[in-house]
Amino acid sequence: MYTVHGKKDQKDELLNKHAVLVKKLAYQLKAKLPPSVELDDLVQAGMMGLLDAINRYEDTHGAQFETYAVQRIRGAMLDELRSADWLPRSVRKNMRDVETAISQLEQQLGKPPTENEVAKKLQLSLDDYYEMLGDSSGHQLIYYEDFHDSENGEHFLDRFNTDNNSGDPIKSLLDGDFRDALVGAITALPEREKILMGLYYEQELNLKEIGAVMNVSESRVCQLHSQAVARLRANLKEKSWTGAV
Repeated sequence: MYTVHGKKDQKDELLNKHAVLVKKLAYQLKAKLPPSVELDDLVQAGMMGLLDAINRYEDTHGAQFETYAVQRIRGAMLDELRSADWLPRSVRKNMRDVETAISQLEQQLGKPPTENEVAKKLQLSLDDYYEMLGDSSGHQLIYYEDFHDSENGEHFLDRFNTDNNSGDPIKSLLDGDFRDALVGAITALPEREKILMGLYYEQELNLKEIGAVMNVSESRVCQLHSQAVARLRANLKEKSWTGAV
């Protein structure tokens, strides 16, 4: 177990020893993000997280330093992504259009729409729809802007019991009714997308590894992931508007 109380050289030793850990975590995260995200930005943020971990860590925490550092490093990288707002507004708009189309079709059809049905609803060819999904790699289930009022005065997250005054609104969200609604929404996904989400979030495989497991190309995995996230957001919006959680 490490202690960081004492001389500066002890901190320098921890910083140098765990710099490779920062790069490892940055590469893992980068594999799940769009090409526009710079690896160097993640590494820089991660090094700040590591430094913060070194300054805060106490051996009385009862955990190995590396375990504690991983949490601080990942947190710093995610904070960097949120502040950078790296997904273009045009992509956000496209995915909102996809979410709306999926929601309307589900109400009409009483089942999750196929890709052909969504493309037709958007007045796109199937190839153009695939291209839109591919360009939307990195679309997220939750954005920080989701915790603020929407144009009509209420966002779909507002009705899930969240404490917007808490230090970590996402943790508050996942501790509330939203978690149950999310589990239900994942269960309702088409089987292929349900498997993909499990490999991505539970098994933490990257897109290339998921493609190998599912016997599809990496670009196809990107498309399916973007579509699955759109389905989840559409499902959760519908639940929040109807009050059915």
